[in-house]
Amino acid sequence: MENSGWLEYAHSAIDYGIIGILVLMSVVSLWLFIERLMAYGSVRISDYDTKEELELDLGDNVSTIATIGSNAPYVGLLGTVLGIMITFYSLGDVGAVDPKKIMTGLALALKATAMGLVVAIPSIIFYNILLRKMERLLTMWEIKNKG
Repeated sequence: MENSGWLEYAHSAIDYGIIGILVLMSVVSLWLFIERLMAYGSVRISDYDTKEELELDLGDNVSTIATIGSNAPYVGLLGTVLGIMITFYSLGDVGAVDPKKIMTGLALALKATAMGLVVAIPSIIFYNILLRKMERLLTMWEIKNKG
């Protein structure tokens, strides 16, 4: 019984720790994406004397979204590795192999990887959308200031 309580606590720590970090990353990514879309909508190209100034303003927070997208799977993988380690440790500690406990522990561990991908995929899509909008605005600046 004591081992079962420890196992539940360890899996809860993964749920609230790793999954919590992934939820935070997801919220930050979505928030920055919306902020950038609003900022791009209000950009007046005529306010910029150089392309570099425009590029600096357009690039704010875009790298943060890319960083979240590229690192979320690793955070999820960390949760999976920890979950698998906890499952195997608890099985070794008890000394008996219970297939139900193994499958439950592995399923909980894999949830972290799935959540990492759920955060990463939209973040990378957000990044690509913003990158394309940046390119369009920069091209519009070049066309306007060609002469």
